[in-house]
Amino acid sequence: MQKTLRAFSVFLVMLAFMAAATAVPAQSRSGLPDFTQLVEDNANAVVNISTTSKVNRGVSPFGDGQMEQLPEFFRDFFEDRFRGNPMPRGEQEKQSMGSGFIVSADGYILTNNHVVEGADEIIVRLNDRRELEAEVVGSDARSDIAVLKVEGEDLPAAKIGNSSDLEVGEWVFAIGSPFGFDYTVTSGIVSAKGRSLPRDNYIPFIQTDVAINPGNSGGPLFNMDGEVIGVNSQIYTRSGGFMGVSFAIPMDVAMDVFEQLKKTGSVTRGWLGVMIQEVNRDLAETFGLERPYGALVADVVPDSPAAEAGLQSGDVILEFNGEEITRSSDLPPKVGQADVGSEAELTVMRDKERQTVTFEVAKLPEDDQQVAQQQPETDTGNRLGLRVKDLPEQLAREWELDGGVLVTEVGRGPARQAGIRRNDVIRKIGNQGVTSVSEFQEVVDSIPTGQPVAVTLIRQGTPRIVAIRVPE
Repeated sequence: MQKTLRAFSVFLVMLAFMAAATAVPAQSRSGLPDFTQLVEDNANAVVNISTTSKVNRGVSPFGDGQMEQLPEFFRDFFEDRFRGNPMPRGEQEKQSMGSGFIVSADGYILTNNHVVEGADEIIVRLNDRRELEAEVVGSDARSDIAVLKVEGEDLPAAKIGNSSDLEVGEWVFAIGSPFGFDYTVTSGIVSAKGRSLPRDNYIPFIQTDVAINPGNSGGPLFNMDGEVIGVNSQIYTRSGGFMGVSFAIPMDVAMDVFEQLKKTGSVTRGWLGVMIQEVNRDLAETFGLERPYGALVADVVPDSPAAEAGLQSGDVILEFNGEEITRSSDLPPKVGQADVGSEAELTVMRDKERQTVTFEVAKLPEDDQQVAQQQPETDTGNRLGLRVKDLPEQLAREWELDGGVLVTEVGRGPARQAGIRRNDVIRKIGNQGVTSVSEFQEVVDSIPTGQPVAVTLIRQGTPRIVAIRVPE
């Protein structure tokens, strides 16, 4: 009897647990978030954007599907790809579509610049199927942000969040129109923050694994509070489709651009005037740093704020206005967001000593070029494994160089291990300038063994600094 009562008690406890389990929401049982209410609350602020533009076309050189096979890793979502049969010559209508979201109830909309660039007509379709014609208030190619305006009142505006509060690993979701499928919801997590992409040095991108495809471009990236914390902008792909790596413009950057475009129709950014690169372990040791961090100045643009402040090639910028520069990609966004005309302070490492340098923030030039040119060969520098010759006059004029030696061959040795290549121009070894083959040989002979030495060079017109270590 006692055993029966004990068994019955256990049975009742099991029933209680089972009842409690069925009462727990699906979100808690699975451990995954439920986006149902978030989507319902925020979908109305998302819009579909379709554009029409007239272009002169020639015959397509690409067959169906061949464009995706080109070695092009970073693609804008709405690049007009050739597909199918070749198009006839002459004026044609080009149509494309993207996403966006309403920022204010009076009709201001945020999207990507490349979604509306060159459009003759822009139609915005709301969630309730209304279609409104939009005008471009302003656009900025550098940030890939455009501001549109439609006529309307009491439109459903999105809640704007603070992207600086975002944490890696946090759940996020997107609403957009991939391949024209309106109001598609995809979700994932924040994979990384502060990503620097080619040609986008002033944007510290948010990287996610949210599924983003052609049509999502310009749409919102939401956090779990239903706030927009990013504008979906780019994907990393080798096929043209989603491969698990997506990038969004942080909302604090997007809103800064939005306010400037809304007010003046253009965007002003701060400018320092340096060419920078990453600091690796050997370079850190060379410059007296306890760990690899900061932005290494490879070159200083003439007549720039950096030049006027006395910055030099080989300086390592460690802080900007008291904020640490962990990676070189941290510096451009900080400078870009500084007020033009304001005074900024840099902490730099020079000759293994910390120094403070102040400069007046200038306006970033529109010209990107301003922001970034026969003698017998001589067997020299065998300690490095290099063959060099005096710098040809034509190359010196093209790159505006006042000295250096041209690398003609890289054999086995420290130079190859450091990444020096044929046709690099070596300008300085350590703190000693190099203007001729004989001078180069003297400096190489004096390099201490077992210690890394910084080598300043020019590669295809772009300054770089590498660390060479001559073995003992």
